[in-house]
Amino acid sequence: MKIGKFKPEYVSKMDFYLEALDRQKKKDNENPSVGMILCASKDDEVVEYAMSRTMSPMLVAEYKLQLPDKTVLQKKLQELINMPLLEE
Repeated sequence: MKIGKFKPEYVSKMDFYLEALDRQKKKDNENPSVGMILCASKDDEVVEYAMSRTMSPMLVAEYKLQLPDKTVLQKKLQELINMPLLEE
């Protein structure tokens, strides 16, 4: 999580962390690790250029400093509770 605007170097840092995690901790039966970069703001074009050559599964998103309305959260929670469980 970053407190400022997205910077392209965040992608290479995340690639490094994901590679280290997969080499040292991932089990053979697990999928590759996924990275998420949360920033206070982002320029979609800069993010696109920064991520255009990376092979790692990664997401860049903006975060909000304010929670959604309580009724929205309650509705989403109820939807999750009512979801059927996926069997392996």
